[in-house]
This record gives sequence, structure tokens and C-alpha cells, in this order.
Amino acid sequence: MRYLPLDTADRAQMLARVGVQTIDALFADIPAAQRLTTPLPLADGASEIEVERSLARLAARNVAAGSVPFFLGAGAYRHHVPATVDHLIQRSEFLTSYTPYQPEIAQGTLQVLFEFQSQVAALTGMEVANASMYDGSTACGEAMLMAHRVTRRRKAVLSGGLHPQYADVAATLGRMSDDEIIRRPLDPLAREDLAAAIDDETSCVIVQNPDFFGNLRDLAPIAAAAHAKGALLIAVFTEAVSLGAIRSPGEMGADIAVGEGQSIGNALNFGGPYVGLFAARQKHLRQMPGRLAGETVDADGRRSFVLTLSTREQHIRREKATSNICTNSGLCALAFSIHMTLLGETGLRRLANLNHAAAVDLATRLGAVKGVSVLNEAFFNEFTIRTPRDGAALIEDLAKRGIIGGLPVSRLAPGAGLDDLIVVAATEMTTAADRQAYCEALAQCLSSGATR
Repeated sequence: MRYLPLDTADRAQMLARVGVQTIDALFADIPAAQRLTTPLPLADGASEIEVERSLARLAARNVAAGSVPFFLGAGAYRHHVPATVDHLIQRSEFLTSYTPYQPEIAQGTLQVLFEFQSQVAALTGMEVANASMYDGSTACGEAMLMAHRVTRRRKAVLSGGLHPQYADVAATLGRMSDDEIIRRPLDPLAREDLAAAIDDETSCVIVQNPDFFGNLRDLAPIAAAAHAKGALLIAVFTEAVSLGAIRSPGEMGADIAVGEGQSIGNALNFGGPYVGLFAARQKHLRQMPGRLAGETVDADGRRSFVLTLSTREQHIRREKATSNICTNSGLCALAFSIHMTLLGETGLRRLANLNHAAAVDLATRLGAVKGVSVLNEAFFNEFTIRTPRDGAALIEDLAKRGIIGGLPVSRLAPGAGLDDLIVVAATEMTTAADRQAYCEALAQCLSSGATR
């Protein structure tokens, strides 16, 4: 039996209440190119066992990251997650907990969020952090909107080294708010002059470090140029482990630091869920999106925790809300916090050193392959190579040889004229044998010029 709860009259009544005439008018804000013009080619209903068989066939086409030498990064990284993390987050009091509306019965959850915030603030070199966001890209977009509120301006300059998907999210939010978004051309060599793009109308400059291509950036001059014009610097990172080795955003003058926390405590999970990190200067605290857990004392003078700041529209009048992000990625934030606690400062620095050493070794080996050049002058655990063949085709050839060789830039930036570039990542999970296998397979692909 088909379940169709609404008939034509029901739909007409709902549309009239909303104030539009047709379903198409309801979705007018979605660009035409992103809207379907015909129904999806879905088969008729199947039995449960047929569906299971079909899904199993689809799943069998995936190559698990741990089953082959794996060098894909570009915002999602394969790191070792200690067994302790999964054991603790699956305790029922954590796994089933919900929003801590009642602090008297949610002290454990609130303390976890408070400790998480403390770790993120220390990691980014900032003064305050919130209780996490959906992921790094939405944290980036929310940081842009926060900068608009702080400066009372509506123009954002996006670096050419910003992850294209992060830039897409910011541009989408800006388009819906009629903001001016200046997207600089993709910049594999990190030679752009961002200071020249900042004017008296600029709200913020968004710069990633390490950037999408793996380049390390000195944010201090960009921060100085932004502040001279009354703008804010938003520092973005996609690889949280890098903060164990490089100067923090706060040390380099950033006003807001945002990024992806997946690298610590969270596996790849086929793309999610992940956890957005968000930190800022103390003076901007009340303009931060999301939640902030604070420490206080109860009626008996005992240490306790509460939601100090909760700025989403469900809690307050919609026109006063700073964000409509409706939750934090609580379980992923807990996994991050547990892993960070296990590492400590010494462990994080050691992990960062292992990542950098693996990447340096891989870059040296790849640079010795005929026709391949490494573009980066400095990097952490990710860098970009130029190859004499189309990068996307080369990655497919490597996959046929059992190597996941990285991300062809053309996949996220089609038509940008960067088809010969591949972004490659090496973490503590790649062995010397993996790295050698990659180089040998790459040399074979380049010498044959075609799939095996």
C-alpha cells in the first residue's frame, strides 16, 4: 500500500497558507541548475531482501580507506583513533544524551562541552570557543556572518587557497543574504596579494592555513592589513592535527578561527558526521553562533556547569538570533575531546611530527618520479603535485592498481585550468611501504600512459 498523506486539496491549502501559488514557486530560491526537471529514474518498490542485495552490491564497489595505500585528504584525513574513544562514546549516558536544557540533570554533558571548548581555545590560540558546529564548512560560513554583524559590513574576501567547498558554503550564505562575496582565483602557489583586495567596505578576509593546496601561510601580515581597514581575519583549517606543529591562528592575529575537527577522534565515516570547531576573541563572544557551556557554582557553592550562551532561534526571538544552526555535533565533539585528552600537548606534537615526516618522505619520493613536480615550498602533511597527465585520469589508473592517490583538483574545481594537479596527503597511517608502492605505481601509470 502506498502512503500518500496529502491530496490535491491539502497541497493547495498549504501553499495558500505559505503564500505561493505552485510547488515550483516554493523552491524559487534554489538555482534552476540544481533543480530536477524530471522524476528520478527509480524502480518500482522491491522486497526487503531485494533491497538488501542491491545495497550490498553498491557497498561492495567502495574501497575502504584501510584496505589499500591511502593518500586522500583535502578536508578529510585518515588518522588512528584509539579504541578508548569508541568505547567511551558508546556508553549510554553519552550515546543517548540530548540537548542539556536542564543543567541539574545534564552536568556530565555540560562538563564535556566545557572541557571541549577549553581544548579548542587552547588549540587555536583564541580566548573563547563554542560547543562545536556541524562541520568545518558551516563553521566557516557562520564565521563570515558573525564578521558581518561585528563590523556592520557585508563584503567578504575569500582567499584563493580556501577549500572550494568551504568557499561554496560561504558564497551560498552570502547570496541568500545579498552579501558581496569576492572569491579570489584558486592559488596553488600561494602568491596572491590579499592585502590589495581589502578596502573600507570589507567585513572580513577568509584565509586557510595550511591552505587547500597544502601551503603554509603567514597570517600576521594579512591580519595587519585587515585590521588597518577595520576588517576581521577569519583563519580556517581543515587539518586539526596541523595545530600541533604550526603557529596557531591566535598567535598570528586572527579574530575568528574555524575548522574541521574530524582528524582528532573521528574516523572518515564515508564523509560524516564531522565536527566544526569555532573560536574567537573574548570581545566578540556575544556575536558567536551556537552554544557556549560555562562554569559556575550551584546554591551550595559546588562547581557546576550551565549553558551560558545559546543564540539559536529556537531559544530566543528569531530576529535576535545569531545563528539557525540547531545543534552541535555533540557525540563527535566528545570523541574529539577524549582523543585530545589521551594525546595531551606532548602527544599532539608527536603526532604532528609523525605526519610531517611522512609527508616529507612522500614528497621526496614523488618528486623523484619522472615528470612529477612538487609545487609547495613548505607544507604540513599535505601538498600538491603537478603531473604530465590529466590528474583525474591518473587517479583512476592508480585506483586500478590498488592505490588511492589523492584528490585531482579538477574534481572540486572543474574548468579552472588545473587539471594536471593532484592534492596528496600522508598521515601517520601511511607506511614507508605504502609510500614506495605509490611512487612505483605512479611511475608505471606515467610510463604506460593508460590503464593496465
